[in-house]
Amino acid sequence: MQRMVDISDKERVVRIATASGRIRLREDTVAKLRNKEIKKGDVLACAEVAAIMAVKKTPEVIPLCHPVNIDAVEVSLSILEGGVRAAVTVKSVGKTGVEMDALYGLSVALLTIWDMVKSEEKDETGNYPHTSIEGVVVERKEKQPLLTPAE
Repeated sequence: MQRMVDISDKERVVRIATASGRIRLREDTVAKLRNKEIKKGDVLACAEVAAIMAVKKTPEVIPLCHPVNIDAVEVSLSILEGGVRAAVTVKSVGKTGVEMDALYGLSVALLTIWDMVKSEEKDETGNYPHTSIEGVVVERKEKQPLLTPAE
Protein backbone atom coordinates (compact mmCIF):
# COMPACT_ATOMS: atom_id res chain seq x y z
CA MET A 1 0.00 0.00 0.00
CA GLN A 2 1.32 3.42 -0.94
CA ARG A 3 0.86 6.38 1.33
CA MET A 4 2.25 9.79 2.04
CA VAL A 5 4.37 9.97 5.16
CA ASP A 6 2.54 11.62 8.05
CA ILE A 7 4.41 14.85 8.83
CA SER A 8 1.73 16.42 11.02
CA ASP A 9 3.84 16.13 14.19
CA LYS A 10 6.96 17.66 12.65
CA GLU A 11 7.94 21.24 13.41
CA ARG A 12 8.19 23.89 10.75
CA VAL A 13 11.79 24.84 9.96
CA VAL A 14 13.67 26.43 7.09
CA ARG A 15 14.48 23.75 4.51
CA ILE A 16 17.06 24.14 1.76
CA ALA A 17 18.19 21.66 -0.86
CA THR A 18 20.48 21.91 -3.87
CA ALA A 19 20.58 19.40 -6.72
CA SER A 20 23.10 19.52 -9.54
CA GLY A 21 24.03 17.69 -12.70
CA ARG A 22 25.17 18.25 -16.25
CA ILE A 23 24.28 17.60 -19.83
CA ARG A 24 27.11 16.47 -22.08
CA LEU A 25 27.01 18.07 -25.54
CA ARG A 26 29.14 18.14 -28.67
CA GLU A 27 31.68 20.98 -28.79
CA ASP A 28 29.97 22.41 -31.89
CA THR A 29 26.75 22.68 -29.90
CA VAL A 30 28.56 24.28 -26.96
CA ALA A 31 30.04 26.90 -29.30
CA LYS A 32 26.57 27.69 -30.67
CA LEU A 33 25.23 27.96 -27.11
CA ARG A 34 27.99 30.43 -26.21
CA ASN A 35 27.25 32.50 -29.32
CA LYS A 36 23.46 32.28 -28.85
CA GLU A 37 23.06 30.62 -32.25
CA ILE A 38 20.57 27.89 -31.27
CA LYS A 39 17.51 27.95 -33.55
CA LYS A 40 14.95 27.61 -30.74
CA GLY A 41 16.23 30.67 -28.88
CA ASP A 42 17.93 31.45 -25.58
CA VAL A 43 18.56 27.97 -24.20
CA LEU A 44 19.75 28.95 -20.74
CA ALA A 45 16.95 31.45 -20.13
CA CYS A 46 14.35 28.91 -21.17
CA ALA A 47 15.94 26.18 -19.00
CA GLU A 48 15.97 28.53 -16.00
CA VAL A 49 12.27 29.32 -16.33
CA ALA A 50 11.46 25.64 -16.93
CA ALA A 51 13.29 24.67 -13.73
CA ILE A 52 11.37 27.21 -11.66
CA MET A 53 8.06 26.10 -13.14
CA ALA A 54 8.91 22.44 -12.48
CA VAL A 55 9.84 23.04 -8.85
CA LYS A 56 6.38 24.50 -8.24
CA LYS A 57 4.71 21.46 -9.87
CA THR A 58 6.70 18.65 -8.19
CA PRO A 59 3.83 17.08 -6.18
CA GLU A 60 1.71 16.96 -9.35
CA VAL A 61 4.14 14.54 -11.03
CA ILE A 62 5.76 12.68 -8.13
CA PRO A 63 2.77 11.06 -6.49
CA LEU A 64 3.84 10.87 -2.84
CA CYS A 65 5.63 14.22 -2.54
CA HIS A 66 4.01 16.64 -0.14
CA PRO A 67 2.92 19.97 -1.55
CA VAL A 68 5.12 22.59 0.07
CA ASN A 69 5.28 26.35 -0.02
CA ILE A 70 8.20 27.33 -2.21
CA ASP A 71 9.83 30.43 -0.77
CA ALA A 72 12.77 30.68 -3.18
CA VAL A 73 14.26 28.96 -6.21
CA GLU A 74 17.72 29.69 -7.54
CA VAL A 75 18.90 28.22 -10.82
CA SER A 76 22.55 28.28 -11.86
CA LEU A 77 23.54 27.31 -15.42
CA SER A 78 27.13 27.32 -16.63
CA ILE A 79 28.40 26.54 -20.10
CA LEU A 80 31.49 24.38 -19.72
CA GLU A 81 33.77 22.51 -22.06
CA GLY A 82 31.67 19.59 -23.25
CA GLY A 83 28.30 20.74 -21.95
CA VAL A 84 26.28 22.64 -19.40
CA ARG A 85 26.31 22.29 -15.61
CA ALA A 86 23.09 23.08 -13.80
CA ALA A 87 22.23 23.51 -10.13
CA VAL A 88 18.84 24.20 -8.57
CA THR A 89 18.44 25.37 -4.98
CA VAL A 90 15.02 25.36 -3.35
CA LYS A 91 14.10 27.00 -0.04
CA SER A 92 10.93 26.49 1.95
CA VAL A 93 9.62 26.92 5.46
CA GLY A 94 7.77 23.77 6.35
CA LYS A 95 7.64 20.28 7.77
CA THR A 96 9.34 18.31 5.01
CA GLY A 97 12.40 18.62 2.83
CA VAL A 98 12.63 20.05 -0.67
CA GLU A 99 15.25 17.79 -2.24
CA MET A 100 12.71 16.18 -4.59
CA ASP A 101 11.62 19.64 -5.72
CA ALA A 102 15.25 20.56 -6.43
CA LEU A 103 15.87 17.28 -8.27
CA TYR A 104 12.74 17.68 -10.38
CA GLY A 105 13.58 21.28 -11.26
CA LEU A 106 17.12 20.23 -12.20
CA SER A 107 15.87 17.35 -14.35
CA VAL A 108 13.46 19.58 -16.24
CA ALA A 109 16.18 22.20 -16.79
CA LEU A 110 18.50 19.59 -18.28
CA LEU A 111 15.74 18.08 -20.41
CA THR A 112 14.81 21.56 -21.66
CA ILE A 113 18.39 22.11 -22.76
CA TRP A 114 18.35 18.75 -24.57
CA ASP A 115 15.10 19.63 -26.32
CA MET A 116 16.38 23.01 -27.45
CA VAL A 117 19.69 21.68 -28.85
CA LYS A 118 18.55 18.32 -30.17
CA SER A 119 18.73 19.39 -33.83
CA GLU A 120 22.43 20.18 -33.27
CA GLU A 121 23.08 16.95 -31.38
CA LYS A 122 21.49 14.41 -33.75
CA ASP A 123 23.74 12.27 -35.87
CA GLU A 124 22.96 11.17 -39.43
CA THR A 125 20.64 8.41 -38.11
CA GLY A 126 18.67 10.79 -35.87
CA ASN A 127 20.23 9.48 -32.65
CA TYR A 128 22.16 11.24 -29.87
CA PRO A 129 25.41 9.29 -29.38
CA HIS A 130 27.26 12.23 -27.74
CA THR A 131 24.45 13.61 -25.58
CA SER A 132 23.84 12.47 -22.01
CA ILE A 133 22.58 13.73 -18.68
CA GLU A 134 25.06 12.85 -15.97
CA GLY A 135 25.97 13.26 -12.35
CA VAL A 136 22.55 14.18 -10.96
CA VAL A 137 23.02 14.45 -7.20
CA VAL A 138 21.65 16.18 -4.14
CA GLU A 139 24.61 18.34 -3.17
CA ARG A 140 23.09 19.81 -0.06
CA LYS A 141 20.10 19.28 2.18
CA GLU A 142 19.76 21.23 5.37
CA LYS A 143 17.33 22.57 7.87
CA GLN A 144 17.65 25.69 9.97
CA PRO A 145 15.55 26.82 12.91
CA LEU A 146 12.98 29.51 12.31
CA LEU A 147 14.08 32.83 13.71
CA THR A 148 11.64 34.73 15.85
CA PRO A 149 11.07 38.42 14.92
CA ALA A 150 13.20 39.52 17.91
CA GLU A 151 16.25 37.60 16.66
